[in-house]
Amino acid sequence: MKIYSAIVLAVGIVFGGAVNAQTNANKMMIDANKNLDAKEYVTARYRYVQACNAYLTSNNMPGAVKAAVNASALYHRENYYKEAFELLGRVEMSLNKLEQDNGRPMPAEHYDLNKERFKMYMKLKNSARAREQLDKMEGNLKGLSNDSLMTDLMSEQAGYYYTFGQNDRGDAAMKKLIARYQGQKDYDKIAECYRNLIGTALKSGNSRLVARSYDNYMLWTDSVNKIKSNEELAELQAKYNSALKEIDEKESAITSRKAVIVTLCIALAILAAALVFGAIILLRYIALTRKQKKAIIVANEHNELKTRFISNISAQMEPTLDTLDQKQPGVKALHEFSEHIQELSSLESSLGEAYELQDVNILNFCEEIMDGIRDRIKPGVTLSVNAPKMNIKIAPEPLTHVLNHLLNNAALYTPEGGKISLEFKKRGAHTHQFIVTDNGAGIPEEIRQQIFRPFSEVRNLTEGDGLGLPICSLMAIKMNGKLSLDDSFNHGARFVLELHS
Repeated sequence: MKIYSAIVLAVGIVFGGAVNAQTNANKMMIDANKNLDAKEYVTARYRYVQACNAYLTSNNMPGAVKAAVNASALYHRENYYKEAFELLGRVEMSLNKLEQDNGRPMPAEHYDLNKERFKMYMKLKNSARAREQLDKMEGNLKGLSNDSLMTDLMSEQAGYYYTFGQNDRGDAAMKKLIARYQGQKDYDKIAECYRNLIGTALKSGNSRLVARSYDNYMLWTDSVNKIKSNEELAELQAKYNSALKEIDEKESAITSRKAVIVTLCIALAILAAALVFGAIILLRYIALTRKQKKAIIVANEHNELKTRFISNISAQMEPTLDTLDQKQPGVKALHEFSEHIQELSSLESSLGEAYELQDVNILNFCEEIMDGIRDRIKPGVTLSVNAPKMNIKIAPEPLTHVLNHLLNNAALYTPEGGKISLEFKKRGAHTHQFIVTDNGAGIPEEIRQQIFRPFSEVRNLTEGDGLGLPICSLMAIKMNGKLSLDDSFNHGARFVLELHS
């Protein structure tokens, strides 16, 4: 009797613990969603992770996967890719174990985990890894009858091809997706697909894809009216034929037949009015989109002409400047200004061209660059390099230019007895940072938002033209990265160059 009571008590404790974990997980998910709506991203991420752990405790895999995906999105929103991948991997291990224990596969949950990884690799511009996840997502859906997930997969496939420049395959994927929606007569979804495609093209700066997408969208909007009209006409025709058949069969019910005819005429009039109203709205929308398309084309042309004009002026200044006294500070400043303008224009017009990468020992590279400023520092200034002995693929020439500029600025503004450091840090499988720090006067807060923008203020050229950091910023973009000022550092200046491989 005592043994039986102990067993019952143990079962009750285990069951009660699982119920409590499930209840806590549901509450944490609700709270996390509220934090997310309030844009409290750090708190929301923390609660999603806690909810995920609670769901794992109660073996609620759908809940755990949903919480993990939400937390992962908030992780890589701030470029914490390592934490995001680790969380998804931990949930996937638990999912695999539960499938083995129960003997029941859960492909929809695997699909969601692989889709989240796919989003991260798309964001990192890693086409190979993104393709692997896309193939896994397709494998998850084999043998699974889920129209919603299949449609989602086709949409992600189209987005992948367009993102990595495979426009023909993207068009083929879009046609399959549109045919699927057309078979379901979901025309709003087709319009949404085209709008999403246009948005993707605008974000990537692919003007040809923008133009082609707009043209395809125009063709679709023109044809959809005919499709809808034909379907509505067929529906009306069916109703009308039914009415005629009823009239033939029931000739004695003349009053009833007249009522049916009158009703059909009224319905036809209402539908015709609705079609006219819809056509007016559609024509206005088409005119607006064409106007926007024209504005985008004109803006791109003007920007290209502006860059070419500035570059030509700068080039024409060179012969005149060469005839002047090169020892004059103003002449020297104009020479440097002219060179910087040409370099800035060249970078702006070639942002889509990638630099050639080389395999370089990062410690030797950083020490060599730091040695280059030793003759420029003030007495007592300490120089330090913190980098591992490892090889990575970089573009040496532009990277050297950027780091030299940052270190020369640090040497200029760091007082006697100060410190200047150059650090290298890995932030993920394909992300690393170069950090230049000094304890000089720092950068005034009122100009921090402008230091990477060219021509943001009128300057005395003999004191510098202010184009050094904008040029470095464009080089960082061409290296698939970003140059930024660490606003949280207030003991001098700290610049962070983040690169993605």
